[in-house]
Amino acid sequence: MLDPLAKLPVLTAMSDATDVVLAAETLAAALCHAELECVVFFCSAEYPLPELAIALNSAFGDTPLVGCTTAGEITPRGYDRGSIVALGFDRRWFSIETALIEALDDFSLLQAQQQVDQLISHIHQRQGVVQPGRFFAMTLLDGLSSQEELVLVALDSALGSIAHFGGSAGDDIQLAGTHVFVNGAFHTQAAALTLVRTSLDFEVFTTHHMQSLAHKLVVTAADPDSRCVYELNAEPAAQVYADMLGLHPQQLNPNVFALHPLAVKLGHEYYVRSIQKVNPDLSLTFYCAVGNGMVLTAMQPQPILPDLEKRFAAIESRIGKPLITLGCDCFLRRLETEHLDSLDEASSFFRHHRVIGFNTYGEHFDGVHINQTFTGVVIGEAEN
Repeated sequence: MLDPLAKLPVLTAMSDATDVVLAAETLAAALCHAELECVVFFCSAEYPLPELAIALNSAFGDTPLVGCTTAGEITPRGYDRGSIVALGFDRRWFSIETALIEALDDFSLLQAQQQVDQLISHIHQRQGVVQPGRFFAMTLLDGLSSQEELVLVALDSALGSIAHFGGSAGDDIQLAGTHVFVNGAFHTQAAALTLVRTSLDFEVFTTHHMQSLAHKLVVTAADPDSRCVYELNAEPAAQVYADMLGLHPQQLNPNVFALHPLAVKLGHEYYVRSIQKVNPDLSLTFYCAVGNGMVLTAMQPQPILPDLEKRFAAIESRIGKPLITLGCDCFLRRLETEHLDSLDEASSFFRHHRVIGFNTYGEHFDGVHINQTFTGVVIGEAEN
């Protein structure tokens, strides 16, 4: 065990070992110390999850663990795959409590308020653990549950002025099963709500690199519960979308969806509604809820890195050099980066700005479920 006096407020570690015991022990060797408050991790869905859960519980003992499966990881090396990455938070700077939310389709505002109040109460009861500071919240949610909108709206109301971000778990674009980890086990149809109080400066943010185009599509037949759009402009949805791009429906795939997104305008902002897949009946399944009568605007991606550089420069001008950035990056942004052959450049940016996180099936920001964004929290360095 390393000397806790030598610890930073947040430590990071990663492993690409396929053996779950070796991977867990590698993380624990780098993160465990006497003042360890909580560990947040993101792991490839390629790992055998029941065995990984046992290995992590054994390696970290009583230390609380929260995490999820991914569609790619952001590690100290930058963009990664087939790995597990973790952050260890020091209780001298952080107080952290996590709750498991189940039965997502029946989650109510009353339940949300009870969960939030309980987490705040537990933190307030731990006198002397951390100097009075500010709260932020992180949500991790089963990315194939189709319940993000319901859960996030309720939690946003309960959280009030507490800034909130998060991401939906992935499974390397297999669309077979996504999991969140809390209370020592992986869960589906569930969410993890983590409340953090810290004396360090931080800023919760979201950003995207999209510019709106003139082309509009009206949703004329849809099932919001299943996120399935049957018709756009009163014609089969996939056919209309493909015609707009000069393609055949058979040519539609995740790379096309990443480069030609659709968005809904709420107020003065556009929020991307990413397409998940084309169905045999030429309907389109989305990653976010899309309802009848909604007007979707065609969007044109701009270069990703200039947008990130501008946003991070603004944040760092306010809170100083980052200690760590916990980032939720839509997997479609990663696909776009791969398509443009700029993964190395993006990884260099992540390393420079100390970004750790994962590629998501959707991002969460102050109660809104969004796609094709980079969302997270920048935590500033402790004063000497």
